[in-house]
Amino acid sequence: MTDRAALELTQALAALHAEAFEASWSAEAFARLMGQPGIALRSEQDGFILLQTAADEAEILTLAVRPCARRQGLATRLVEAAVTQVMSEGVSRLFLEVAEDNGPARALYSRLGFAQVGRRPRYYARAGGQTVDALLLARNLDVPLPSA
Repeated sequence: MTDRAALELTQALAALHAEAFEASWSAEAFARLMGQPGIALRSEQDGFILLQTAADEAEILTLAVRPCARRQGLATRLVEAAVTQVMSEGVSRLFLEVAEDNGPARALYSRLGFAQVGRRPRYYARAGGQTVDALLLARNLDVPLPSA
């Protein structure tokens, strides 16, 4: 990938992330992530998923879908594609963090077989100085994906 193409990609990821999240990541943050080993990106026009693999485990770093494209199955497709990809690489367990107050995301991950394995108190900052816990979720990949 050329430097210009990489710059355009990280800017596009940051712009979409800003549409999806109140506290979004910058193009520079995406550029740093994309340069790390084990990073995988799957994207469609209105969303993307970014993962990092290490040995036989992987983590969903972020899953972003434009608000106008939500509730249409895009997030499910992205997670399912990511699971298929990391399984082909020998990954046996997939992790992620989700804000406790993000009901739609929690429902998605529950439908896809993720279960809570931990909690990070006051992890996410919200407007007005409020904080929200992050729930640590995991899914063993030796079990087929539930029908969503």
